This record gives sequence, C-alpha cells and structure tokens, in this order.
Amino acid sequence: MSNVVNVEQIFGENVFTPGKMKERLPKSVYKAVRKVMDHGGELSLQDADVVAKAMKDWAVEKGATHFTHWFQPLTGITAEKHDSFVAHPDEDGRMLMEFSGKELIKGEPDASSFPSGGLRATFEARGYTAWDMTSPAFLKESGTGVTLCIPTAFCSYTGEALDKKTPLLRSMEAVSEQALRIVRLFGNTGATKVVASVGPEQEYFLVDKEKYLQRKDLIFAGRTLFGAPAPKGQEMEDHYFGVIRERVGSYMKDLNEELWKLGVTAKTQHNEVAPAQHELAPIYETANIAVDHNQIVMEAMKRVAIRHDLRCLLHEKPFAGVNGSGKHNNWSLGTDNGVNLLDPGETPNENIQFLLVLACILKAVDTHADLLRQSASDVGNDHRLGANEAPPAIISVFLGEQLEDVVKQLVETGMAVSCKEGGILETGVSTLPDLEKDATDRNRTSPFAFTGNKFEFRMVGSADSIASPNTTLNAIVAEAFCEAADALEQAEDFEQAVHDLIKEYMTKHQRIIFNGNGYSDEWVAEAAKRGLPNIRSMVEAVETLTTDKAVRLFEKFGIFTRAELESREEVLYETYSKTINIEALTMIDMASKQILPAVIRYTRTLADTVIAVKAAGAEPVVQAGLLQEASGLLEEAKKALEALKTADEKAASMPEGREQAFYYKDVVKTAMEALRAPIDALEMIVDKDVWPLPSYGDLMFEV
Repeated sequence: MSNVVNVEQIFGENVFTPGKMKERLPKSVYKAVRKVMDHGGELSLQDADVVAKAMKDWAVEKGATHFTHWFQPLTGITAEKHDSFVAHPDEDGRMLMEFSGKELIKGEPDASSFPSGGLRATFEARGYTAWDMTSPAFLKESGTGVTLCIPTAFCSYTGEALDKKTPLLRSMEAVSEQALRIVRLFGNTGATKVVASVGPEQEYFLVDKEKYLQRKDLIFAGRTLFGAPAPKGQEMEDHYFGVIRERVGSYMKDLNEELWKLGVTAKTQHNEVAPAQHELAPIYETANIAVDHNQIVMEAMKRVAIRHDLRCLLHEKPFAGVNGSGKHNNWSLGTDNGVNLLDPGETPNENIQFLLVLACILKAVDTHADLLRQSASDVGNDHRLGANEAPPAIISVFLGEQLEDVVKQLVETGMAVSCKEGGILETGVSTLPDLEKDATDRNRTSPFAFTGNKFEFRMVGSADSIASPNTTLNAIVAEAFCEAADALEQAEDFEQAVHDLIKEYMTKHQRIIFNGNGYSDEWVAEAAKRGLPNIRSMVEAVETLTTDKAVRLFEKFGIFTRAELESREEVLYETYSKTINIEALTMIDMASKQILPAVIRYTRTLADTVIAVKAAGAEPVVQAGLLQEASGLLEEAKKALEALKTADEKAASMPEGREQAFYYKDVVKTAMEALRAPIDALEMIVDKDVWPLPSYGDLMFEV
C-alpha cells in the first residue's frame, strides 16, 4: 500500500533530538550541552554559537526559512514571533543565512500586550525569552512555510515569570531536590535527580466545518450557547470505544503522523462517551516536555482538522446534556537510575520507601486541596466538575482496596502485616485464558486516583494548559518531602522514626481518602463532615493562590513570589470576566440578529395559516396552539434578551477584578441561562427549515 507509514522511520524527523545533536556537534560541545541538560548550569556563548549553527543547518536542510522562540504566556496557549535566518548580503550581493548563539539563547518579544496581572505596565514593553535546553527544538510546517521552533521560558525585564513554563521548571527542580533527600535516606546514592513524569490524555470533539461556520457561538466562544437536545445522545453508550468512522479515522491517521514527526508519542486513540467525542493519549514523559507536547497536540488537532473540512473543539463543554471533555493528568516521580517512587511492588505493606512517599502525597493533597482544585480551574471546566460526568469539585484521593487496607492497618495498629492480592479471574470459557487480576479496581469518579504506579489527576480541563496542575503537584509534594526529610535526617533511630512518621501522616490525613462514588450526594455531605473544601467554581478558587499558606509554599521553593501569585490572581479574574462577556455578547448577537427574527417569520407564517384555515371554514386548533406557544416563548426570550443586555452592560462598566468576576458568575451567567431556556424550547417547535442554526443532531451525528 502506498500510504503505509513507517513509524520508526518518521518518528522525530522534525525534532532536533539529542541524537541529531550528537551527530552534528563536536564531542566537546555535545558533552557540554548534555551536562547542562542533565544537571543544569549555563552553556558558554562560544558553545552556543556552535549549537546554533548546527541547529540552523539542520533546519534549513529541512526547508526552514525562519526561527521563533516558542513560549507559553499566561493566555494558556503558545506564542511565537518569526525571524528569518536572512542576514546582510555579502560584498558580492549573495544572501547569507545566519543564526547565532545569542539568538538561540535569548529573544526579546514585546511583553506589554500579554497578560501580566500588573507585573508590567503598558509602557513597559521589554520581556525576554530564554532557551529551555531540556525540551528539544522542532520544525512546524504551516502556511508560513517551515519554522524552527525553540521552546523557551518568558520573563519580564525585572525577572518575574510571565509564562507557564518558568514556574513549572522551578517546581521540577524543587521536587527533585526534596525527593532526592528521601531516596538517599533509603540508601540510593546513585540517583542524581528525581524526574516528574506526566502523560496527559486529551479529549476533543470533531464537527463538520460548514456546520461550524454557521454557528457564531462555536466560532467566538468555542461552545454552543444555544441548542436543544438531539433525539439521541449518549444514553445507548454505543459511541464509547465504538468503530471509528472513516472520516474521523482519516483525520486521526494524519494527526498521528504529524505528531510522530514532532516526537510526540501518540499511543492510544478511541471514541469517547459523547457522540463526536474522541481521545488521544501519549506515553508519559518528563513533565516540561509533556507540557510542550500537549500544546503541540492541541495545535495539531486544530490544524489537521481544517485539512479534513472539520473543526476540532477543545472546550470542556461544547454541548449541553452530553459529556464534556477533560484531560486526565497522569503524574509520577522516578529517579534517574530507574526507581519509580510510586511503584508499590508486590508487597506494598513491606515497601517502606513507597509508604513514606504515599504518606507524603496524602499529606500534600490534604493540606493543599484548595490549591490543587484551583490548578484545574478554568471557565469551561465549571460546566464539567461535579456534573456526574467528571470528578466532583471536592478533592479526594482514591487508593483502591489494597492500599486502603494497608493504610487502615497502619492507622489502627501501627503495623501493616499483610496486603490484599489480586488473585485470578476465571473467565469460565475453556478456550479463554484465566487472567491475573489487579489488586484493586479503578474509580472514574475520583479526582486524584492511584492507578498502579502513578496518580491520575482527572480534574484538568481539555482546553487548559497542564503546566499549572503539574507546577502545583510538584510544589505541594516537594513541601511534604522536605518536612519529612527534615524530621528523618535528624532521627537517631531511622527505622522507628520513619515508621512513626508514616503512621502520623496517614492518621492525620486519612480524611482525604475516599474510594466510593464521588458523584453521589452522600459524598458531598460526608466530605463536609470531614472538613474537605468544596470550591464550586473557578472564581471561588482564584483567591486560594494568595493565601498566606500558598505564598509560604511557593516562596519557600522559589516557584512563585507573592507578586507573581498576585499577578496570576488578577489575570484569572480578568480571564473569567472577559470569557463570560464574550459569551454574553455572542448570545445577544445571535438572539437579536438570527434567532428572534427567524421565530418572528415563523409566527407570521403560522398567523397567515390560522387566517387561511378559518377562511376555509375549519378550526385551526393546532395552528393557533402553536402560534400561542411560539409567541409566548418569543416574548419570554425578548424579555430575557433585554435583561442580559442590561446585566452585561453593568458588568462591563465595573472595575476589573474580583467583584466584576463574581458579578459575571452570579448575575450575567444567570441571565444567559434565562435567555437560553426559551430559545431552546423554541427550537423544538419551530420548523427546521426556518431555524437558523445547525442542531445538536446535525453537529454531533453528521461527521
């Protein structure tokens, strides 16, 4: 077959991998680069010049004409400014292609137009991008041609982090340093660092381009702001893991190829629960590379969709009434000499290092449940969390039967003398093999679930960057490790001290463990009794960033300063207000210019029909009833429209910040819901040929 793809051959072909560096750099320069990548430090400008030339030569050979410092500002998406390799012509008029070490290491994008939360004033334009050597450069192929993308951090002229990557890198160093203290207590002197690894599962929707372009709400807001339910949704559970449609399969094939070329380990693809919903999952990798790759995945999903006359929706809730999209963040810690700190082994009750790590994580999650909840907060995610399709807004930890039993023994008796085993699952069919069972089941309702050798943080929204959740995870666990190491390094009897500390942490923080149904009302009541926070919305979560507890945590490990945290608080309030304002204005525009005029035309047709039927000597009972119902809903929609206009105008006139964001949540969103209700009811009775928007059935079932 001519379209057969050799994955081994194309994988990473558009990435300046360590292997390509090794081939193209002098041994001494490559050795210097590896030293900085593995252990930190700075590359000399002389060596950087050599790297830059090799990188440029490779990129130009692949067709590149421009380079960009590719970074992740507080918008949550990526940014890039392209510069060509073109230099001044030589004395003979020949064009030279140049790229210096200075250009590789540092860039100067304008910092004034990105969100900074007050860290930079409008007139203070200077900002810097700094090359992240641990994340490989790559080539992006688009309408502008081939561009060399250099992953970078982004900071202000005065040194504050203006991006998502800088705090993430700081948190990775913090958790590595503190985790090393833990593993050395257990005799591992060979490890030089502990690496946070992440594997984000990306959910998304695909819709037809032509139908997408007929919906201003999808164009401007990324989700449907109006829409009556389709006759069929997900209730038959026939889409989940179902046969992938040809058009979607063709899209997935092209997406995989593009991602493989970019070094992304696209592993799993399948249909998700809702119609038109799908998932892509990679193999886990170092946290900052996983963050970069997830941004690449989201960009590629949108770009490839356009080629197939599709549009990719990454919003957490594109359609009301069916499952929204999340991004399960699988997180683990491992040493650079091959030890997974979250691997319990065959007998976790005897694995003291694992039990200490587990106890520290329980402590971290319980102590900072509010911060962890905040890290997964964005505007779209408010539509998912706690809606019986995603974890509740209450943070809890699922350990499974085996580990829960071990914890119970430790808490009650101070010793864990046994652990439950998985056993054998007998299929009952002679031609099928009996299967080894895991020691525990899974729990899809848990926000933070142990899944064998990692934790799965299931709250993260599909459109959001995974940088913030992983920064927070690394930070809170680093603090717990630090406090444990402080205690144990001074102990005269280490074995007794670590035993006592594990029991202490597990006893004090066992309230965070919950293995039951997180969707149930009973759990909400039980969580309240346990004193667990229930932060229901993004705007309620924002202020957790600047509590004294949070500031102490982040400043202790140099991850954020108080000023950086306050800036992010301001940015989040502004983001919420701007997002809801855009949605409200889009609803007003659609209702005023499309929907209400269409309904008026429909009622006029009904009125003419009523008159005609009466003139013919019959009673227009059905027609008159429809006219009365449509007219009543039209009047209700018009009143709701005016109320929404008033509410949004008042919100827009308020000073930016917390009060405005809460007004948008409490007043404007309520007014939006009040407008949607009669319009969705009208869609159910108005002639489809008259209704101006593609329906849910059109969007979700005609791909």
